[in-house]
Amino acid sequence: MRQLILSLMLSLSVFTVEARVEAYHFDDPAKEARYKQLIDELRCLVCQNQNLAASNAELAQDMRRLTYEMVSEGATNEEVVLFMVERYGDFVLYRPPFKTSTALLWVGPFIMLAIGVLVLVVFVRRRSVGETPELDAQDHERAKRLLDDKKI
Repeated sequence: MRQLILSLMLSLSVFTVEARVEAYHFDDPAKEARYKQLIDELRCLVCQNQNLAASNAELAQDMRRLTYEMVSEGATNEEVVLFMVERYGDFVLYRPPFKTSTALLWVGPFIMLAIGVLVLVVFVRRRSVGETPELDAQDHERAKRLLDDKKI
C-alpha cells in the first residue's frame, strides 16, 4: 500500500513541474554569444537575485525575447543595456553605475560597517573603563586579615 501511494505521488509530481525554454536561433555564432552574455549580465526584476538566463518568470521571458530581437537586428551590447535601463531602471544591472540615485547602494555597506565599528569601540571602552569601588578603612583591614590568613 505504501509503495502504491508513493508511486502515485511521484507520478503526480511529474505533472507539476513545468519549465518553458525558448530556443532562439541565430544566423551568426557571434550574435548568439553576445545574446548569452547579455542575458547572463541582466537581472530579472521579478526574481531579483537571478539573471535573465536562469529565471522562468514571464517578465524574464519577455526581456529575453526583446534582447534576442535587438541582437538579431544588429544592436550593440551597449544599446541593449541602455534600452533595458531606460525601460526598467538601474536595478536591471548587477553592477549599476555610481550616480546620485545609486550612491547609497554603493556607499551604504561601508557606512553600516563604520557604524558597527564605532558601536563596538564605544562598547569596549565603556566596559574597560568600569568604575573601581572605593575602599574604606574597614575593607582594607578585612583584606589584610584575609591575606595574612592565607600566608600561614
